[in-house]
Amino acid sequence: MATGTSTTAQQLRAALDGPWRELRDQARVQLADERFSGDPELDIHAARARVLEQMKVIATLGYPDRGFRPEHGGTGDPGGAVTSLEMLAYADLSLWVKSGVQWGLFGGAVENLGTERHSDYIKRLISLDLLGCFAMTESGHGSDVANLETTATYDPATQEFVIHTPTPSARKDYIGGAAVHARMAAVFAQLITDGTNQGVHCLLVPIRDELGADLPGVTTFDDGLKGGLPGVDNGRIVFDRVRVPRENLLNRYADVAPDGTYSSEIENPSRRFFTTLGTLVRGRVSVGGAAAAGARVALSIAVRYALARRQFADPDTGAETLLLDYRSHQRRLLPLVAKSFALSFAQNDLVRRMDLIQRGRETDPAAQRALEKRAAGLKVIQTKHATRAIQECREACGGAGYLTENRLVTLKADTDVFTTFEGDNVVLTQLVAKELLTAYSDEVRDLDALGWVRFAATMAGDVVRKHSGVRQMIQTLRDRSDESVDEGDLSKRSVQVQLFADREDYLLRTAAHRLRARAADTGPFEAFNNAQDHILAAGAAHIDRLVLEEFVDGIAAIEDPAARELAETVCDLYVYATLEENLAWFIMHRFMSVERAKAVRRGVNELVDRLRPDALTLVEALGVPESMLRAEMLHDASVYDRS
Repeated sequence: MATGTSTTAQQLRAALDGPWRELRDQARVQLADERFSGDPELDIHAARARVLEQMKVIATLGYPDRGFRPEHGGTGDPGGAVTSLEMLAYADLSLWVKSGVQWGLFGGAVENLGTERHSDYIKRLISLDLLGCFAMTESGHGSDVANLETTATYDPATQEFVIHTPTPSARKDYIGGAAVHARMAAVFAQLITDGTNQGVHCLLVPIRDELGADLPGVTTFDDGLKGGLPGVDNGRIVFDRVRVPRENLLNRYADVAPDGTYSSEIENPSRRFFTTLGTLVRGRVSVGGAAAAGARVALSIAVRYALARRQFADPDTGAETLLLDYRSHQRRLLPLVAKSFALSFAQNDLVRRMDLIQRGRETDPAAQRALEKRAAGLKVIQTKHATRAIQECREACGGAGYLTENRLVTLKADTDVFTTFEGDNVVLTQLVAKELLTAYSDEVRDLDALGWVRFAATMAGDVVRKHSGVRQMIQTLRDRSDESVDEGDLSKRSVQVQLFADREDYLLRTAAHRLRARAADTGPFEAFNNAQDHILAAGAAHIDRLVLEEFVDGIAAIEDPAARELAETVCDLYVYATLEENLAWFIMHRFMSVERAKAVRRGVNELVDRLRPDALTLVEALGVPESMLRAEMLHDASVYDRS
């Protein structure tokens, strides 16, 4: 096997590892232990039992402690918790999901939505003395949390909440841990007191006894075989008027007095609901990070394989050619490596922002809203990237890639659902765009009549420039059909960022214009539904721009000249590949001339060729140790040794 430039790879890996790099290095050693690897030959019962045993070892290593406050037995390092648990994705995604459910979702709900009266639960769930699950999703309502059907009706006579599943569609579904292991559920339900529905709240509801039998009024079902994640026991829960004490309400943001009086410091029900959900943002941050980690594993395997596997003889030399020496193979894999770099920098910044807020060092409500929007957007792009990258890696490794022993099909199956849980990707992209449109609306809402006229004139002028072709003419004059990456103005980072920003700005402003125009003739829903494709495009463009900016900022922090120069080239490839994917839009909307579009295509070719000699250095920088790849084809001499 070829070796990379170790010093450069180490410098790049340190940059990609981010603020918690020491925890990552520690995890690379600890998780290389065979005990943490998955075993695809196990049936689901054995796989589930194995993952639970793995979690018990993880608990002794202090991984979950970081996510909880010191007064609850933790060490108060939320960024470290997300980072170290993300590393579990290198070993086995079932282990990551199961751990995330226990310590991230269930534990996070208890600590962030509960008060001191729930502190004993936290100590027990950290040590796995109490196994729990996060019962939000229902068969009939997944993304639409506000309209969940499960009810929690307060009975002042007994000072208890009655938890009930009123319809078949109200059953809690796809809940990790619900099938076998969980003893308690954090149940999201419509809280009803004194005949008034106060909206969705979270309560702790015991569901099994110590022997694993369902408690009275609780019926659990096993979801059975899934497309992946065999070690996670997903299940369904139905409640038949199950009673729990009043104190089981997680009451940080709202409470019910013994006589049934409801109170909350947040008077607006909508803001109270979104505040509740906002405290659980760590789960969304973690899902995106784990998906990106799965993609890094796949790319590390596929690129290393392409540096060893030979196919078809060179007619000039007679020697068989390495897969990665083919331009098509370079184009398949290296832009995805570049995107993994970009997403690593973006994830580091996201975790840093989350850590500041959850430690209480950043208290501005606007920062919390910005975090939620950014977490939603990055979760979308990271999970989409994982789905695409892992599939490309599987195909790039041919028949060997289809063997379970080489991990790629397992990675593909295990990450497939990541586009759905912790928020459906389409819904989350829409959420991002709606936040942007709200901010955009706020910006112009208070303008006086003259301001509105000027605003409208700006839009009109912009439309004129596009229709007249002025921008396209200027770019045609600038562009030369034979320019290289270094010669063209697209080599300037400011030009690249401006192109990304122009796309976002244009889509956002025209989406707002389209909404206003439609709303004049119809209702708000019809107006929004009519413009939904436009709104989603605006959200996606915003996410792309954020990721590029984080890549640029990440490079600026690299001190080693050789590593920084290589990272700059990788960033160029990320930019050119992203532009290439959106060439039709840029040309259609006259942001790019045909000549510049051709230069983008040539630029991708030039950049993958330039990065080819550094391919191993780049995958070493991704930070997945060879000891954790566990792909048999990387050690199978019969596939590439012709001696």
